Amino acid sequence: MQRDELADFLRRRRAAIRPADVGIADGPRRRTAGLRREEVAMLAGMSVDYVVRLEQGRSSQPSAQLLAALARALRLSEDERAHLFRLAGHQPPPAAGPAALARAGLIRMLDLLGDTPAMVISDLGEVLAQNRMSVLLSGDQSGFAGDRRYLIHRWFTEPGARAVAEPGEQERHARQHVADLRAVAGRRAGDPLVTGLVDRLLAASADFRRLWAEHEVAQRRADRKTFRHPRVGRLTMDCETLVTPDLGQKLLVLTPADAEARERLELLRVLGAEDFPATHHAGSA
Repeated sequence: MQRDELADFLRRRRAAIRPADVGIADGPRRRTAGLRREEVAMLAGMSVDYVVRLEQGRSSQPSAQLLAALARALRLSEDERAHLFRLAGHQPPPAAGPAALARAGLIRMLDLLGDTPAMVISDLGEVLAQNRMSVLLSGDQSGFAGDRRYLIHRWFTEPGARAVAEPGEQERHARQHVADLRAVAGRRAGDPLVTGLVDRLLAASADFRRLWAEHEVAQRRADRKTFRHPRVGRLTMDCETLVTPDLGQKLLVLTPADAEARERLELLRVLGAEDFPATHHAGSA
């Protein structure tokens, strides 16, 4: 691990980002060039103290998961991300596949959406990036490893993953997850990443086996879903999905479906992340 080089790289990348680039208001009293350390910490989902220690060359070796979070927060390119991993003493993850970066254009759209919850996910349901309002609404879904990084795997193997959705909507969401995976499996026939995920789900979940046997196929697009939030209650949201030309990544945008949801979403924005339950992870994107 090259602590001094890592510290210098992180400081310079932080200074190179304008607050507006990541959806943060640039107030009149700002004296720091680029982002503040606490803003990087918020975007990366880690403590300010840890960011300080990294930038001062005093930290222990960061995990690959923390490095991926920093790469997203600092909007690093694939080359910059690989450099970050090497400085920290890790082998860079592949540019494609399960550790793929969200496309730069989708990240810019994510930032421009500001107070509208939105996230970028892969075609297999791995969350690649979220904006602040998405994290406040449905929890940080980008820090999982192994099969848990896939929304569909958590949905069918972890009962708590369904808790964010209304009980009456859970069967519909389950069918949508499976039909969407069927579409991906057809498009990426023979891809071991897809077939392996399907095989493991078939082995792990009777519910998944039941729905997979029905052979429903449908790519998820527009939808309406009701979130059960632990702080502000029920929010009915309309979900629009924008898909990249190669169908490899999606931008999911959630907008309030009614006045009540709009008021509760605004309350959530005002409340912010203070005392936000650390265990609140959604599984029904």
